[in-house]
Amino acid sequence: MNIDRSKSKLSTIALITVLAISVTLAALPAAVAQEVQSKATVCYLGAMPNPIGVGQEVLLHVGITDYLSSVEMGWENLTITVTDPEGIESTIGPLRTDSTGGTGWVIIPDKVGKYTLQAHFTTQRVLVTPFMFGSPYNLTYLASDSEELELEVLDHDIPYYPDNLLPSEYWTRPIDAQLREWSAISASWVRDPENLYAPYNDGPETAHILWTKELDYMGGLAGGELDGLSYGIGDAYEGKFPSRFIVSGRLYYTTGGADNDAPIVYYCVDLHTGEELWSKVFMDNQSISFAQVFYWNAANYHGAFAYLYVSVTSGGNMFGVGASTSWYAFDAYTGDWRFTIENVPSGTNLYDSDNHIYILNVDTTNGWMALWNMTDVCLSKAVGYDVASWGNSVHGQTFDAAEDTPAVQSAWSWNVTIPTDLEGSVYAAWYDDRVVGATQSTEEVTVWGLNLNSTEGDIGDVLFNNTWEAPAYWAETNVTVYGLMGMSGGWVAWSQEEHVAILWVKETREHFAFSLETGDYLWNTETQYYLDAFMDFIPRDHNIAYGRLFSVSVSGIVYCYDITDGRLLWDYPADDPYSEMLWSNNWWMKMQFITDGKIYMTHIEHSPIDPRPRGAPYICLNIEDGSVVWRIDGAFRGTHWGGAGIIGDSIIATMSTYDQRLYAIGKGASATTVTAEPKVVSQGTAVIIEGTVTDVSPGTEDTALQLRFSNGVPAVSDESMSEWMKYVYMQFGIPADTTGVPVSIDVVDSDGVWSNIGTVTSDMSGTYSTMWTPEAEGEYTIVATFMGSGGYYASYAETVVGVGPAAAEYQEAEAAPDYTPMFTGILVAVAIAIIIGIVNLFALRKQK
Repeated sequence: MNIDRSKSKLSTIALITVLAISVTLAALPAAVAQEVQSKATVCYLGAMPNPIGVGQEVLLHVGITDYLSSVEMGWENLTITVTDPEGIESTIGPLRTDSTGGTGWVIIPDKVGKYTLQAHFTTQRVLVTPFMFGSPYNLTYLASDSEELELEVLDHDIPYYPDNLLPSEYWTRPIDAQLREWSAISASWVRDPENLYAPYNDGPETAHILWTKELDYMGGLAGGELDGLSYGIGDAYEGKFPSRFIVSGRLYYTTGGADNDAPIVYYCVDLHTGEELWSKVFMDNQSISFAQVFYWNAANYHGAFAYLYVSVTSGGNMFGVGASTSWYAFDAYTGDWRFTIENVPSGTNLYDSDNHIYILNVDTTNGWMALWNMTDVCLSKAVGYDVASWGNSVHGQTFDAAEDTPAVQSAWSWNVTIPTDLEGSVYAAWYDDRVVGATQSTEEVTVWGLNLNSTEGDIGDVLFNNTWEAPAYWAETNVTVYGLMGMSGGWVAWSQEEHVAILWVKETREHFAFSLETGDYLWNTETQYYLDAFMDFIPRDHNIAYGRLFSVSVSGIVYCYDITDGRLLWDYPADDPYSEMLWSNNWWMKMQFITDGKIYMTHIEHSPIDPRPRGAPYICLNIEDGSVVWRIDGAFRGTHWGGAGIIGDSIIATMSTYDQRLYAIGKGASATTVTAEPKVVSQGTAVIIEGTVTDVSPGTEDTALQLRFSNGVPAVSDESMSEWMKYVYMQFGIPADTTGVPVSIDVVDSDGVWSNIGTVTSDMSGTYSTMWTPEAEGEYTIVATFMGSGGYYASYAETVVGVGPAAAEYQEAEAAPDYTPMFTGILVAVAIAIIIGIVNLFALRKQK
């Protein structure tokens, strides 16, 4: 038998179930109990499931029926004796229970047959403090053994709850909590992620538009006497769409701009449908700084909470000295205020695996480092941290993080001494892992790291502190290796997963990699195209994901490097085929995000001229080889000063500066119809089967589209999608080479036997048709199925045809009498009569 101490999927779920079988914690009885010095116990042992298949997990539930008075307490030294089918005995333990008196333990039986198990509780003494009256006293809980438990192990697996497939149809929120597998495609965007890597999404494989919505100002071509000029697009100090988040399928955004007197209105929109759910101005015209979806896991409550945070800093001098910061938390579902934390300490925000927020403060000058736990502050007024219900304890409260009380000050998880010779600044930190910093010049580069994981040593231990001598040409060329956010060179990417830091050298357009395990120099890349020396806004220029470093900026060339050695794996030039860019053959590109093995990017420019350069691309590339997954030219042009596109629930939300509209891009719903004529035919008579496949995404319900497409918007192939979307939503000319989608036609006879009669392709009107001749009598169901594509989910339709007997064949008639001689005689007589009449007529004329 294998004893598995790990929390596998089954054991974790089952253990949570066991621990949920709890009772209300209270002090032991007082007045009567003072006279009792010992108490008998009842030890128990259960096994779930029972029976079980060999090699499958079994959760043992073990303990005694007496609970303890404090959540921190537990019974000690329980053991379980196990006798396998061959009579071999082994022991599990010692085990410690939780305060309910029980705990869980996972075993994996490796023999077929019957196991015998018995649990044992040893005598233990507990100090009892009466609830109201009386003095503390010792109470002895006497030893006991459970009844013997028989565990039956089968030679075959028993079924577990089956996995739920990912959706094959258009889906929306909320997602039923039982569909756990859907977490792989339902991410939120609560803040711009490290390296723009956004997992838990099914990255869109086409440019298919779900819906579009105008932002709250004029956009697009101005028209009239202004000729080809357009309205302002929000770039150059007037960034639009600047603050935007996705939380559980809801998109939150504000339009932004430079009008300081205008209200900052936030809109909450259903990301799947485009429906506006609410809009509001937060406080005194404040912006949302970040969002949070965190998990609360206490003895009496388990569940996630979602918030939008407004961070307000006030007071202090121009350098921020003396300033105080307050966080205001609002419910992400309603936008209503929930709680406030005043005097939030400064530092770097960190997040644990449940998305609880911590702030790390590192003072290299004075030699100390401390970690602040926001959750602890929020529970400083709660009774019983581990049993508290988060909402009831926190909502409606205001907390002062600087309050000098034990409960508030305990939010500082730890404060440790660190060396004072660490040069430079903190650049990155990861909860329960490490904090790293660096300094650089044209002469040398120093990288250091401090431990944040108590299981890997003491917190604050120096993991590394290494200095690398820079190549001579750095100083000779006086290269730029330090600038604000790396805009003129400097540190541009830090990866926890790869433990690599990347330094960008502006003049030579090179990347230099350093290990975050040792601080050592690792490699440097070849030089990039000269225009990349002018790159800026670094967070969207260099990013690390999937073991690769991606770089793209002013040159319009995407470079992909192997993160282990800096080799160039591939590059992709975002070419400008019509020379709309006046200073490059490629479009200036910026990364939007990386997900699902794909990298998404769009064209931006610092201050584009007007008329706007036409055909700016939005591109999705396969990270493995740089091949184009899809590209759409002249749509979704990005903003340099505003917000980049984001993704959540596998749907992209981005704006286009060509028309100042918000677009949702993702897989849409389709609708298939089918008819067959005639409805009833004779055996052997042909039937024409025809129908349509249309796009029924929410955007197609717009009045303008319904007027243009009275029969619905046709569904098209993935290859035609980009140009088709421009035609449908942006009023470009209809693309001549548009192809439809394949439709499989099946017939089902009256006995339920299916036969496929072929696959046809719809045309650009969405229509398909085919001929079919039934060979036998009966009633047939005709099923037309569109299996779906990268742009659409599947759909199907049915109709019915009746087939009767074949038409009756006519028998050959008997031979009719031959009247030819008679008719010939009549004709001759008539002819003679006519001749005689003509002769008589001439004779009469002569007589006159």
